[in-house]
Amino acid sequence: MSVAKDADLGLDRDVFMRSLVRELATSLESVVGLEEASGYISLVGQSVGSQLNDAYVTALGATRMSREQVADVLVDLKQRIQGDFFVIAQDDERIVLGSRSCPFAEKVLGRESMCMMTSNVFGTIAAQNLGYARVELEETIARGSTGCRVVVHLRPELDMEDEPGREYFGDAEQRPGTVDVTATDR
Repeated sequence: MSVAKDADLGLDRDVFMRSLVRELATSLESVVGLEEASGYISLVGQSVGSQLNDAYVTALGATRMSREQVADVLVDLKQRIQGDFFVIAQDDERIVLGSRSCPFAEKVLGRESMCMMTSNVFGTIAAQNLGYARVELEETIARGSTGCRVVVHLRPELDMEDEPGREYFGDAEQRPGTVDVTATDR
């Protein structure tokens, strides 16, 4: 007689959690639509981004990170969760990142709202340290690309009407080492 523990299901905690997040995104997208689902997931991403930022700032012994440190942290955190992210380019105006794999693996396919986790985590960390970020998801695995290309713009544009992405604003008036972040869609 076969027992359940011997069954080859390909199931572990990671697969279960990715499946759970995908099904939550699927339910949200089908009930409230892609835009609203993205908004809900954005709230979670912003909270996670703040927690991760606090952890990195503490671990690095800094009150705020430099642009170079922010870029390094964005890559490091994605590497830690099995997203193959890397820096393509960076300067005072932007950080351009690429990825060959998503932490959600195949579960992200067709679920664009899940990309709001990346947008909000990246945007929150950048804005909390650098004062401003606009995250543009130029290419995503969720939309069928072979990889992701994410641009974190670090300077607000004067005429933002037609600029894609989601903006994140840090409040420099907060006590040292903290910045409240607000996000707006473009």
